[in-house]
Amino acid sequence: MSSLKRITYSRIIHLSHVIDPDIPQWPGDPQVEFTSVAQLPDDGYYLRRVSLGEHSATHINAPNSFYQAGIGIDQYPAQSLVVPAVVIDIHAAAAVNADYRLTVDDVLAWEVQHGEIPLGHLVLLHTGWQNKWSDKNAFLNQDARGIMHFPGFGSDATQFLLDERQIAGVGIDTHGVDSGQDTSFATNRLVLAQQGIVLENLTNLHQLPAKGSTLAIAILRLRGGSGSPVGVLAFVP
Repeated sequence: MSSLKRITYSRIIHLSHVIDPDIPQWPGDPQVEFTSVAQLPDDGYYLRRVSLGEHSATHINAPNSFYQAGIGIDQYPAQSLVVPAVVIDIHAAAAVNADYRLTVDDVLAWEVQHGEIPLGHLVLLHTGWQNKWSDKNAFLNQDARGIMHFPGFGSDATQFLLDERQIAGVGIDTHGVDSGQDTSFATNRLVLAQQGIVLENLTNLHQLPAKGSTLAIAILRLRGGSGSPVGVLAFVP
């Protein structure tokens, strides 16, 4: 018999960006397009067609985006999408080094202050990159060779969190949980191999406490989807 769970909160915060055609896009991804299908004066109602990639805006990645036999986003159980979260703040380090990667020492230092990360929590990384969202060039931060530079999770830290803390997944306010120059997508692969949660392009992480929040992740149940834009709400105690 499952135990009754309650979410106690004092406020609710949007962790998803507003979607429009000018948002920063991963190189090669389809552009966001809005097309009017019906107009109030002519049709009596207003309706648009929306076109965007599965990994556009604030989004979740599915295992089949990296593993041939991985499940699609439509197969994530409902209970896996309501999850408690902790926030690790590395924005000061990221301001000095755009390529900064979370380390095991960073995790242990956080735990000295806040206690051990509990089983089944989502680990959110606040890098400060959400403040660059309105400037595509600054957000992707590509050099002359086209290599992106933004902070992320180090693979050692991710492995530690999965093995030693048994986390539910990871999230970040940049365009990737892996740092911009990591073309192996190590953290994505590690987390998605366990059918965990990977959230990217989050915002408002600075409004969350270090621990105590619960996230509700509203996916689009795209059949076989490699991911989905998401509305993420944080219930803050």
